[in-house]
Amino acid sequence: MTTECNEIMTERKPLIGMSKTELREAVKGLGMPAFTGSQIAKWLYQSSLRSHENENETMLHTNEDLDFMTNISKKNRELLARHYCIGTMAPASCQRSKDGTIKYLFPVSSGKFVETVYIPDHERATLCVSCQVGCKMNCMFCQTGKQGFEGNLTASDIINQILSLPERDTLTNIVFMGQGEPMDNMDAVIRAIEILTEKWGMAWSPRRITVSSVGIKGKLQEFIERTTCHIAISMHTPIHEQRISLMPAEKGMPIADVIEMLRAYGFSHHGRRLSFEYIVFDGLNDSKTHAKEIAKLLRGLDCRVNLIRYHKVPGVPLMTSNETKMQAMCDYLNTHGITTTIRASRGEDILAACGLLSTAQSVEEKNK
Repeated sequence: MTTECNEIMTERKPLIGMSKTELREAVKGLGMPAFTGSQIAKWLYQSSLRSHENENETMLHTNEDLDFMTNISKKNRELLARHYCIGTMAPASCQRSKDGTIKYLFPVSSGKFVETVYIPDHERATLCVSCQVGCKMNCMFCQTGKQGFEGNLTASDIINQILSLPERDTLTNIVFMGQGEPMDNMDAVIRAIEILTEKWGMAWSPRRITVSSVGIKGKLQEFIERTTCHIAISMHTPIHEQRISLMPAEKGMPIADVIEMLRAYGFSHHGRRLSFEYIVFDGLNDSKTHAKEIAKLLRGLDCRVNLIRYHKVPGVPLMTSNETKMQAMCDYLNTHGITTTIRASRGEDILAACGLLSTAQSVEEKNK
């Protein structure tokens, strides 16, 4: 991030991340008519920012870039520029995997960084966005948790990962499966989803968005009631004592309680997809006993299970299960009425695969 952009972010409030209502109130406070806020929302979230880019990368938007906001008067642009900046910030760097996955290092308003992963797959292009710098959940197998918690992202920080993505126009899906626990930064995540899905915003269908969670008591149910996005629950083992050893969040909201709440909600009647993420560790959670317990827990629930290969995290004494065991677990669950697939790993060579995101080392290398 440039010094100029740092100064702008300090002195002026970013426009991206604000709702239409907030924009209308902001311009009224500057003596402009309220409808000007609606015009600004349309320009920010619906008009392409491509005219402000060079051929290879998104340029940083500064105070002067408000001149491109030609759907409001020059006088209002000049007044707005005294108090606000657009707030978009280009990726600081990127890494490209041999399989086509791209990992971006994005600056955030706190001066820190997060990683965002773009995953192209034939007609589908998914963006894995982050909602926190680091994470409080401290799951044993996750590199993000090893980084510790360094702060929540604002809605502006989250939306910037989308608006400033060079491949933005190709996106078909967004998953909140990057750094951080979405339920631990729920207000900012919901605000970002509102911008993504409302007619005045980017007008995406909520069915193009999946939000992942370990399950946090009180917050998960609230999130489900406030949004209509797809939900992915990180299970990783159906056994309470074992899940505590892998995921401390199990103490606050056991997986059995998560499933009971989801069952009561009646996911299948609301047109939303419910999935369970299950990283398979060799000799730990890949037995037939585990498959039976999963089938028992999920019986009658309209959902799917995604089996995921473990990607080695330094200092963690776990190994990924072999193909034979994973396929046996997959076959057992499918046979017992639980739609199950083995997810293909993407971006492992650039540390972009599941559980590998961390900005601690990336920032150190960038500052060398």
